[in-house]
Amino acid sequence: ITEEHTGVNIIIYMRVSSKIEPFYKGGKVQISQDEQYIFCTCGPRVNILQIDTGKIIHSIEQDDQEDITSFSLSPDDEILVTASRALLLKQWDWKQEKCTRSWRAIHNVPVASMTFDCTSTLLATGGCDGTIKLWDVVKQYCTHNLKGSSGVVHLVEFHPDISRLQLFSSSVDCGIRIWDLRTSKCICVLESHYSAVTSLAFSPDGQTLISSGRDKICSVWDLKKKAVKRTVPVYEAVEGVVVLPGKSDYSQMGVKGEGLHFVTAGSKGVLRVWDSSSARCVFTQTLPDAPALNTEEADLDPYWACFSLLMKFVGYNDDILDVKFLGKDDTHIVVATNSSQLKVFELATNSCQILYGHTDTILSIDVFRKGSMFASCAKDKSLRLWKMDLKSGHVHCVAQGSGHSNAVGSVACSRLKKGFLVSGSQDCTIKMWDLPDPLPDVGCEPVLMTARLTERAHDKDVNSVTISPNDKLLASGSQDRTAKLWSLADMSLLGIFRGHSRGVWCVQFSPVDQVLATASADGSIKIWSIQEFSCLRTFEGHDASVLKVIFVSRGTQLVSSGSDGLVKLWTIKTNECVKTFDAHQDKVWALHGSSKDDLMVTGSADSTITLWKECEMKQSKLCFVLHVIHAIINDGIQELEKTLLKLRQDQKESVLRFSVVWNTNSRSCLDAQAVLQVLLTHLSPEEILQYQGTRTHLEGLIPYTERHMQRIGRLLQASMFLDYMWQKMVLPGGPRLPWDLLSSRLETCGKFSPGR
Repeated sequence: ITEEHTGVNIIIYMRVSSKIEPFYKGGKVQISQDEQYIFCTCGPRVNILQIDTGKIIHSIEQDDQEDITSFSLSPDDEILVTASRALLLKQWDWKQEKCTRSWRAIHNVPVASMTFDCTSTLLATGGCDGTIKLWDVVKQYCTHNLKGSSGVVHLVEFHPDISRLQLFSSSVDCGIRIWDLRTSKCICVLESHYSAVTSLAFSPDGQTLISSGRDKICSVWDLKKKAVKRTVPVYEAVEGVVVLPGKSDYSQMGVKGEGLHFVTAGSKGVLRVWDSSSARCVFTQTLPDAPALNTEEADLDPYWACFSLLMKFVGYNDDILDVKFLGKDDTHIVVATNSSQLKVFELATNSCQILYGHTDTILSIDVFRKGSMFASCAKDKSLRLWKMDLKSGHVHCVAQGSGHSNAVGSVACSRLKKGFLVSGSQDCTIKMWDLPDPLPDVGCEPVLMTARLTERAHDKDVNSVTISPNDKLLASGSQDRTAKLWSLADMSLLGIFRGHSRGVWCVQFSPVDQVLATASADGSIKIWSIQEFSCLRTFEGHDASVLKVIFVSRGTQLVSSGSDGLVKLWTIKTNECVKTFDAHQDKVWALHGSSKDDLMVTGSADSTITLWKECEMKQSKLCFVLHVIHAIINDGIQELEKTLLKLRQDQKESVLRFSVVWNTNSRSCLDAQAVLQVLLTHLSPEEILQYQGTRTHLEGLIPYTERHMQRIGRLLQASMFLDYMWQKMVLPGGPRLPWDLLSSRLETCGKFSPGR
C-alpha cells in the first residue's frame, strides 16, 4: 500500500519524553566514592540516581518483590549487596543490573543494617534478632557470629584502621558496642545516649568517635580511654554526622584552628558545623524560603554564611494535584502535591526547590503568560503570588491574599497583562484580585492583596475558573453541574451552560475559537458556543470522571485526563478519540500544555509526573489497513485467516504493530483483537518472537485488552438486568410472555428495536 494510493494524513500525538517518579520513601542513602551516584531504597528496589542529570539510570529489583530492608555499596564502588524480608542476601553487579550471587542470611529475622570494611572484602550484617554476622564476600563464607546485642541491631560500622579489626554496633538499648574481631568478643559498651544512636563518624587519626542520636545530643568519645570527652547539645534529633576532613580551608563556615569539627543533619532540615572542643555551633546553613528555625539554643554563637546548595532531589511527591510549566522557555515545572509546600523542578536536572508559605494543602496553580510569575491557592483559604528570577531560577513569594471563608479550589491569571487574578472557592464565590504595583524585591516581605470584586457564583463548590485569551471573559465550573460565563469588566453574568449530569471539574477557553470546553464527573467533555450557550460537541470515552481538559495543536485537538488514569487525545473536527495514553496508575489530576504547544505535562495520584513531547505520525497506511481489515472481517473470520496467513513475514509484523495501535481505541479494538486471534492461533511462539519488537508490542497490548474486558464485563452485567426484567414480565391475568412475542409488541409500540 503506497502513499500515492491513500494520501498522507498527518496526525499530531504525544509520546512520553521523561518521568519524575517515586524513587525514595525513606531508609538508607549512600553516595558512591566517585560522587557520581546516589543509592537509595524504594520498596523492593535499590534505585541508582545519577547526580548530574537527576535521572534513575539503574534500578536493582528483587525477583520475589520482597521489600529491601538494607543494602551496602563497597568502598571500591564495585559490589552492591542487598537484604530482603525473604532473609536472602544478594550480591549485584549493579552496573549491569545482574545478580551474581545469592545466599541465605542465616539470621532468623530480616537484616536491619549492613556495611563493608575499607578493603571491600568483609561485610557485616546486623539482624533484628540481635546478632551480627561477618561475611567474606571473596571466599563466600561466614567468618563471625557475634551475639550479645539487645534487640534490633540497626547500626554497624568498621573502624577505618583495618589493623585494629574492630567493629562498632548499636541496638535498641542505645549503647555502642565495640567488638574485637580477633576474639569475637565485645570489649566495651559506650553508654551516653538515651535514644537510638543514628550515626557514627571517626576522626582522621582514628582516635576519636562522634556519635549522634535522636536524643538531641552528639557525643565525642576518646577511643583510647573509651570514655566521653564531651557531650554536645544540638537541640534537634540528628540523623547523620560527618567529620570534616583535615587539611582543607573551611574558614567560610566559621572553622578556625585545627580542632576536630563535625557536621550534623537532623530534623530541622539544615546542616550545621560544630566545634568538638568547645561544643559550639560555628555555622548554620540557611535555605531560601525555609520556615524559620525555633532558636531555643540561646547560648550558641552561629556564624551565618551563604551555603551553596548544589542539588535537591525529591524522592516521593505524594498525590500530584496540579502542575504547570514555568520559566521563559518552559525550563521548569511547578507542582502542587498533597501538602502545604510547592515544588519547583528544573527539567534538565530534576533538581527541586521547595517553596513554603501556605499552611494547608495547595489545590491549584496558574501561570502568567510569560512564565516568570504564578499564583497558588490552598485549603488555608488564601492565595499567593510567586515570582521567579529568570537568571538564578530562584522563586520567592511577592504577595498574598485572603478573604474567602472556605478552601480556595481554583485560581486563574490574566492572559494579556500581569494585572489581576481570579479565584474560585468552596464558599461558592468568585473573587477578583488586583496585583500590587510595584512588586517587592527579593528578600522583602510579601505585600497584601485585597479583592476588588466578589460574586456569589454558584450553588455549590467552584471547582474551576479560567480567563479568556483577551482578558474580557471569565468562565467558572461548579459542583452544581453548571458552567457560567462572566464579563470581567463588572462581573456580570452573561450566560449559563447546562447539560452535564454531574459536577464540572474543569473549564477551558479555546485559544482560537469562541468556544468553551468543560470536563465533568459524568465522564464526558463538552464544547460550547460562548455566543449561543449551546453544546456543539460531546466527547465520551472515559470510564470515570474527566478531571482536566486542555486545547492543543493550535485549538484543533483536545487532551483530557480522568479518574480512570487515562490521558486521551481528541480531534474536535471528527469528534473522535485518536489516541489513548496509559501512563498512570491512578487519577490524573494535573494536565498542562507548554507555551509553544509542543510539550505537555501530567501529574497523578500515583505520585508520578510525566512529560510528553509532541510528535507527528503519518497514519495513511495505518488507517487504510484498518479499513481493509474491517471489510474483510465483514465477509467472515475465515476470510481474515486466509488473507493474513498469505502475507509475508514483514507484512505480518506490520499488521501486528498496527494492531497494537488499533487496540488503544475502543472503536477499533474488535478489529485488533480479531487480527491477534488469527496470528496467535496459527503462528508458533518461536515464529512470533522472530518479529522485531514483539515483546514490546505484546506488553503494550495487555493493559488495553484488560480495560476492554472490564468494559465488556460491566456491559454484560448491566444487560443481565434486562434479561431478568423480561423473564419476570407477566400480562395482567395472562401467562408470561415469550420473548419473541414481547419483542414484537415492543416494536409495535415504537419503544424497542432488536439492535438495541
